[in-house]
Amino acid sequence: MGIKEWPEMERPREKLQQQGAAALSDAELLAILLGSGQRGVDVVAFSRNLLQSFEGIGPLLSAPADKLLQYHGIGPARVNQLQVVLELSRRYLKWQLQREDGFTEPAMVKDYLTSQLRHQCREVFVVLLLDSQHRLLRYEEMFHGTINAAPVYPREVLKMVMQHNAAAVILAHNHPSGIAEPSQADQRVTERLKKALNLVDVALLDHFIIGAGDPVSFAERGLL
Repeated sequence: MGIKEWPEMERPREKLQQQGAAALSDAELLAILLGSGQRGVDVVAFSRNLLQSFEGIGPLLSAPADKLLQYHGIGPARVNQLQVVLELSRRYLKWQLQREDGFTEPAMVKDYLTSQLRHQCREVFVVLLLDSQHRLLRYEEMFHGTINAAPVYPREVLKMVMQHNAAAVILAHNHPSGIAEPSQADQRVTERLKKALNLVDVALLDHFIIGAGDPVSFAERGLL
């Protein structure tokens, strides 16, 4: 039976129109995005199988193109669709953080950093530059490393801070291993950067580590 023969309240598009997007499952939302399944498999079943194969919507959206193309039924056009959705979500979160009340919601900062860093296969060290109202001025991926380390140079961080006249900073980096616990090296780097920023009267608000689970906040751990 095709989707057109389903009861109206079970069809994803009709359900969306009558109940709103929040009422739909991940598979139903993905089905609307993709539009069609593949021979012998309706789009909802195809979407459900796709989500199961990638272990959820997050891993699916952040998967690299070459991995997506290995899945039967996913071609370049669908890869583009998925990448557009992820990029739109990143830009929406960035827009929220640039508003006056952006940093009143720590969970929003974690979501934004997770969307930027969790998919990275090597370590990336990021600096978020904020104005005096703690609104986002700039997101900058400053240092790139190997699978388990990235060199960090305080002098370069200070140059970026001064260039954009930032009043406060948030640091972040990912652990490609998936384990987000701060290492001793992470703590030493954070302390060095905090001292350097203090010299130019710029506050270090937090340092987040992005792994496979919930992001770890240095401020919440009492490590700043």
